[in-house]
Amino acid sequence: MSAAVLHLDGLRVPVETGGASRKAKLTIEADGSLRLRAAGDVATDELTRFLASKRDWVYRKLAEKEVLQNEPVTKELVDGEGFLYLGRSHRLKLAKTDSAVRLERGRLVMPSELAADGPVHLIAWYQRCGETWLRPRVRAWAERLRVEPVAIEVADLGHKWGSATAGGRVRIHWATLQLSPQLVDYVLAHELAHLREAHHGPAFWQLLARVMPDYDERKRELAQRGARLWFGGTS
Repeated sequence: MSAAVLHLDGLRVPVETGGASRKAKLTIEADGSLRLRAAGDVATDELTRFLASKRDWVYRKLAEKEVLQNEPVTKELVDGEGFLYLGRSHRLKLAKTDSAVRLERGRLVMPSELAADGPVHLIAWYQRCGETWLRPRVRAWAERLRVEPVAIEVADLGHKWGSATAGGRVRIHWATLQLSPQLVDYVLAHELAHLREAHHGPAFWQLLARVMPDYDERKRELAQRGARLWFGGTS
């Protein structure tokens, strides 16, 4: 094979040849580098297509690796602690009020009596505000992608940024709402695209590229910033 190195977006992928099996194998090394192994008679074009089909798996695994290699972000529920919402940091203010958590004049206001279970109430705030903010975005992206989602929900999805069901239900992780709008849009458009293309094959990425030409850059930024978000831990 003439090619010793392939590229996936901006990622360098060395190719090792040898062995009897024609089945290619992609691995992520401990340092986060990629390595592709295949028999010597596998064509470069075939390996390039195989690598492209693994794009989503690569980014997901790299994001998981970064999360595991970094200490989980924790917050103190005290006056002045910063919480991100749509890419902007808002300082927490504990106040003697009987209302729910709310954003007021750039401050994230929490009733003092809720501080003991603060993360629960803050997550509920992200869910409530996130669903309100996402609704018009869902309509706009759904029109571009020519899909008809039946529901949008903000929830805790573990290490998944979003999900979509065959029935048209789209779910976005509440922690995603800490990201900038353009990265939230990437997660949203990605999941809506799954309503037309269930799998991460070439047709899926072509569809996403038509409505979001810079999706590769957004995906890389999501992998970098995602490991630095708050997922509810306190100190």
